[in-house]
Amino acid sequence: MKPTARPELSVEQQAELERYVRAATSPQRLVERAQIILRAAAGLADRQVAAELGCSRAKVARWVERFRTEGLACLGQDRPRSGRPRTVLTPAKVQAVVDATRLTRPPAATHWSSRSLAQAQGISATSVQRVWKAQRLRPHRSETWKLSLAPDFADKRADVVGLYLHPPEKAVVLSVDEKSQIQALERTQPLLPLREGLPERRTHDYRRHGTTSLFTALHVLEGKVQGECYDRHTHAEFLDFLQKVEAGVPPELALHVILDNYATHKHPRIKEWVAAHPRVHLHFVPTGCSWANLVERFFSELTTRRSRRDSFQSVAQLQAAIEAFIAHHNEHGKPYVWTKSFEQIVRSINRCYRN
Repeated sequence: MKPTARPELSVEQQAELERYVRAATSPQRLVERAQIILRAAAGLADRQVAAELGCSRAKVARWVERFRTEGLACLGQDRPRSGRPRTVLTPAKVQAVVDATRLTRPPAATHWSSRSLAQAQGISATSVQRVWKAQRLRPHRSETWKLSLAPDFADKRADVVGLYLHPPEKAVVLSVDEKSQIQALERTQPLLPLREGLPERRTHDYRRHGTTSLFTALHVLEGKVQGECYDRHTHAEFLDFLQKVEAGVPPELALHVILDNYATHKHPRIKEWVAAHPRVHLHFVPTGCSWANLVERFFSELTTRRSRRDSFQSVAQLQAAIEAFIAHHNEHGKPYVWTKSFEQIVRSINRCYRN
């Protein structure tokens, strides 16, 4: 690289450059360029200037040459960059992007990508992404929802929420359900452990070794869990589990059981058994509201923290893992606290109807 010719500074230029450097409001890029010119004018070589300012020799040579040909005015101006100029979006175009994202679908697809919408709107994909970010639109994401249309929704909802928030005295409240068809899956190759920069990895394929069904009763106030694994999940297994749960409750206490509307829970034999045990009361959540059963929260933890990522060589091994998880939960777990009142739930549902 050839050395750059030393720039000649007038008194006025020297004073102006020094003012740029001293001013607290000067942009950093302007301060650096002024320092380059001052050092070069003082006789320092390009290499020395670059070393003192922490920039490249090419940058020093470029700005010295621009100053010699264009003067002080060039220091505050960047030359146009190469590439396609940034698109300036009009309010009408922004609204068109928003409307297309929310109200239309691309051909043969369920949602727009930034590239497909950019092509349809005649703008760049980056412009589409800027609009999505500003309007908080995320067409690549999808979630689930369910609004119960049961005619007895209000009565059942108030009944169940009342048990959570104001449990009756001299009674035990249990949230009961079954997690059916839990598969004992053995990965075809060993799991690769977590490493720096790499997550734990497992093979996408597996061997099936059968299934088990877990019947679970969650003590709402204490948070403890009683669970039993069965090969099937018919009314016979559910009745057997209910009998074991009822036997473990002191005889002087009433037993309130919260259930979903699975047909097994309403089998004639279950109704006969409940009629023969007056202290047992069944409470059903509204249709389509299985999320209102607190034991589902325990099932979620069981899946995410134990069964989903492991490898099991038999159903017995899977059942042993479930039993160990329940034992650990009962030793260290805490109750799940229901926080929403019936009135808050009704307001949320009304907002959903309005939207």
